Amino acid sequence: MKETNLILAVAQSGSIPGDVSANVARHLRFGVVAAEHGVQFLVFPELSLTGYEPALARSNSVHPHDPKLDPLRRLAEEARMTVVVGAPILNDKRELHIGALAICSDGMVSTYTKQHLHPGEDEVFTPGLGGPMLSVEGAAVALAICADTTYPQHPASAAACGANVYAAGVLITENGYASDTALLRQYSLQHKMAVLMANHSAPTGGWVSAGKSAIWSDDGELVATSPGTEEGLLIATRHKRIWDGMSLSVPTVSSAIGSQTGSR
Repeated sequence: MKETNLILAVAQSGSIPGDVSANVARHLRFGVVAAEHGVQFLVFPELSLTGYEPALARSNSVHPHDPKLDPLRRLAEEARMTVVVGAPILNDKRELHIGALAICSDGMVSTYTKQHLHPGEDEVFTPGLGGPMLSVEGAAVALAICADTTYPQHPASAAACGANVYAAGVLITENGYASDTALLRQYSLQHKMAVLMANHSAPTGGWVSAGKSAIWSDDGELVATSPGTEEGLLIATRHKRIWDGMSLSVPTVSSAIGSQTGSR
């Protein structure tokens, strides 16, 4: 990475099933706190604007220019921050993708679509094509969504294209947490990339999230992590190649979501 200050953040947030407008408002709570701390890049969990709700995904798909996103666009522009939110996205063929929308500080929106699906997701979603690298204060940021991170060729390809930050929005349960986070730390060491993992703070779509979002430095150090499933913001600052992390609480907004154990 270039020897410039870089401030990255992960939102561990919960989602109201299928309510994009309400979830945008929830996202703003995190974004305002992030802006107060000078964050330049903020990533949310997988499908954060709708919750991980396959049955509701098509009817709540989000277009990159949807007016519902305007509050987040204004935040990104005013704070000079790139904000990455999760949403179901329809392509030109009306195929549905698990996507991420990167709302950039210039108001432009870049789309990433999940390339690797979990078993069963293909009943609703179509594998995507990924998306472009993002530029944040001289850092090259590659995006990933959940199962993408379990395929080593995915971060390897990102690194080969020059990425020095790998940012993943996920839904990981306790059953998959140890193995998935071991992989993410390995990628940070192997590819010399800072790695960000934003997990849900609450059950969603019947799955019980493990929470415990995390940020690793580009040498494998755990810079910041959430101890459990409470809503909160993790911030990692790099100054002259030295990383410092912090965890901030964000007021919880309750939502009634069913639960089920699983092996994601």
